[in-house]
Amino acid sequence: MTKFWRTVPVAVLALAVAACGADEPKATLELSGALPDKVPNGTTLRLGDPQLQAIIGAAGLDKELTDAGVKVEWANISGGPQSIQAFRADKLDCSSVADIPSLFAAWTGTSTKIVFQSVTVDPLEHPIYKLGVAPGVSVSSLADLKGKKIAYSAGQAQGALVLRVLQKAGLSQKDVQLVELTSTGDSYVTALGSKSVDVAPIGAQNIKIYEAKYPGATSIGTGIRDDASTLYCLTSAVSNAEKAAALKVYVRVRTKALLWANDHEAEVAKAYYVDTQGLSEADAKAVVEITGDKAIPSTWDAAIVRLQETANLLSQEQNHDKLDVNTLVDRRFEKVQAEAAGSQVVTGDAA
Repeated sequence: MTKFWRTVPVAVLALAVAACGADEPKATLELSGALPDKVPNGTTLRLGDPQLQAIIGAAGLDKELTDAGVKVEWANISGGPQSIQAFRADKLDCSSVADIPSLFAAWTGTSTKIVFQSVTVDPLEHPIYKLGVAPGVSVSSLADLKGKKIAYSAGQAQGALVLRVLQKAGLSQKDVQLVELTSTGDSYVTALGSKSVDVAPIGAQNIKIYEAKYPGATSIGTGIRDDASTLYCLTSAVSNAEKAAALKVYVRVRTKALLWANDHEAEVAKAYYVDTQGLSEADAKAVVEITGDKAIPSTWDAAIVRLQETANLLSQEQNHDKLDVNTLVDRRFEKVQAEAAGSQVVTGDAA
């Protein structure tokens, strides 16, 4: 891994930053150039990172952003479809997603870079998704998926998970009926409840709610690691010297907030799940316990290997062009978050 950790000299900037004048060109930064340390006053980041927004506020880390000169315009956006649409409209700089949206952004002509990677401690013990099974449908193992109608969204993490589940079960797309359905809100839960589909990946935190709402509803685990969690940004944002400097600060703050959340479950439950998502205190507490602690890896090597494997699978199953995922990752931020994590960084990667 090539390491960059020094202040970028003014000479490497493609354009000089004007002291004033809205029409003056912004400073650009080569993607191989070191991240600047100083944030020009008034630099704004447009972020779709709602959960971390709540956690940063609860932890009091928002002051660290303002003290560094970073202004954030928060957007209630996360996930692939919303973020890619906002990127194309130039309404957003970065968004929190799993790993799949970066692939689909590339395949559909939107240039992005991943600037943050986190993992779940004991990921198989704390899966992001389980397979919800419609009332009256018998599925007790992955082999039972044969012949079933499965909710599927090609451009989302849930869609990739379905393909990986089929691969693990020794099944192909021809062995099941994939029902195209974008996962937004409780759309998958509703589809299961109405028996429009037999099976759908549901966030683990929603399984109890689903099973309580629909008598006879069940669920099974996938046995597949699905904990990819990233922040990805428009390439134009990370190649803007001002925004790159602000992102360096934000990645540090985001790292601290994520680790703070591990030791402050009650505060996270209230700040995000109760106050912004409208869950009851009991449900919020259960969600936090289900999701498990997060960790910052010392290296992104393992995450990149997993992303390449997923890209290869999607390329094969969905007829996309071959893609080298190294082109989607901005490893300048790898050391930024590792240093912010300090002694809490996970050597290598959680397994």
